[in-house]
Amino acid sequence: MSRLLSVDSGPYAPPAPARELTAVSADGARLHVEIHGPDAAPAVVLAHGWTCSTAFWAAQIRDLAADHRVIAYDQRGHGRSPASPVCSTDTLADDLEAVLEATLAPGEQAVVAGHSMGGMTVMAASGRTAFREHTAAVLLCSTGSSELVAASTVVPMRPGRLRTWLTRRILGSRAPLGPVTPLARRILKYGTMGPASAPHMVEACARIVHACPRTVRHTWSHVLDLLDLDHGVRELDVPTAVVVGTADRLTPPVQAQALAAALPHCTGLTELPGIGHMTPVEAPELVTGKIRELVHTHIQVVSEESA
Repeated sequence: MSRLLSVDSGPYAPPAPARELTAVSADGARLHVEIHGPDAAPAVVLAHGWTCSTAFWAAQIRDLAADHRVIAYDQRGHGRSPASPVCSTDTLADDLEAVLEATLAPGEQAVVAGHSMGGMTVMAASGRTAFREHTAAVLLCSTGSSELVAASTVVPMRPGRLRTWLTRRILGSRAPLGPVTPLARRILKYGTMGPASAPHMVEACARIVHACPRTVRHTWSHVLDLLDLDHGVRELDVPTAVVVGTADRLTPPVQAQALAAALPHCTGLTELPGIGHMTPVEAPELVTGKIRELVHTHIQVVSEESA
């Protein structure tokens, strides 16, 4: 289990959930799930990325919970979800299905938003029965479907075998991240955030990422290295919006452009100037607004149906 570091105040302080539950995945893995907001409100499901946790979505949860039922969960090994010996794109899909089935009524649909590995989770689950039953629309933030290491620009050199090898060694490192120091903040900001990111944004991301156990970080890095979910993109046939920062080094805009071109029902690609990989933290209002727009367009509010 991770050391649950987080900020204590401000927009990136994780809000207290209305309730918590444990979803059990197909292989018995237990997933920590938080539910925020009114029970009768339209549902939003948030899937965080590699080395993050539900705390990563604090700004979206705080805003959306006023008039949405927001469901956020910790990926296996992250946050309060115990680590599992089995980590793969199939288990990502299994876990999302388990969360959907544990939190939504039969036939109820939600907008599902995934950031980075959370977006890959959505792609992995796109053909699953529970996903198709419960998903009205999708937001993909700062993500890609294949060739992640080769496309990454974390190492500032020309594309090629050497850059790919160096990137693989960096992202797959077993080294502990240690405490959140000024140097650690600078390194994290360079690799994952835009150059104009405010200090409080960098601090929030650093505390979340540094809380991820190094064994979990290392294990999932191998899954991301071998990622091939192009087929999942082609099967994601619900309305899907794509967001990426132009300064994203981990999943650069070329990845988002490929997604937008391959999606059966892409509702738009938004490229954010100067924003890095951590879009929900770096551009919280934009990401929240995209989720609200998808809910408004694609989910019929229960109260309106019964009026």
